[in-house]
Amino acid sequence: MDHLVHTVLHLIKTHPDLAALIIGLTAFGESFAVVSFLIPGTTILVAAGTLVTKGVLNPVTAGVAAAVGAILGDAISYWIGITFGRALPNHWPFKQHHATLDRGVRFFERYGWLSVFIGRFLGPLRAFVPLVAGMCRMPVVPFYSANILSAVIWAPALLYSGYLIGLVFQAHWTAQEKALAVAAAAIVFVAIGALTRRIFLHVR
Repeated sequence: MDHLVHTVLHLIKTHPDLAALIIGLTAFGESFAVVSFLIPGTTILVAAGTLVTKGVLNPVTAGVAAAVGAILGDAISYWIGITFGRALPNHWPFKQHHATLDRGVRFFERYGWLSVFIGRFLGPLRAFVPLVAGMCRMPVVPFYSANILSAVIWAPALLYSGYLIGLVFQAHWTAQEKALAVAAAAIVFVAIGALTRRIFLHVR
């Protein structure tokens, strides 16, 4: 995974003309059903944000590309859910995630529109909630409102997080101060992830 992150960042640095495409594809993969478990999309997007401080990435172009990729990833997942419906767990590769899909259905039935919106920000849910929304025949307008609104917040937020990390490392701080700042950010992300997982796994 680390090798993939370094490879993508190196590709962006050496081919800045392709940066928007790479960022968009990364956000798409991170939002597309099941694929997000196979690529460290969030890590790549945060790391890419550090390149803004070095002038490699245009923050507006990168943010728009990431948002568009995220919207498309959710949209195609939603379409797959509508197409296959409740029979989806019987098809590969979703057979291996039958229990997670069942939890996703219960989560969606409990929180509705909000589940699609907040699912964007929560790792265990990001890959499944749009799929489940389609399976449960969520109306198009509410789905796309949650999809688009969450994407235009989520994508810039990840890039901006990386931008802030880049500023920390460029600041005239001691090594200890930089380490504390990064550790504090890491603790927040881990705590949010653990809380999310706990909520999701306890859905009945």
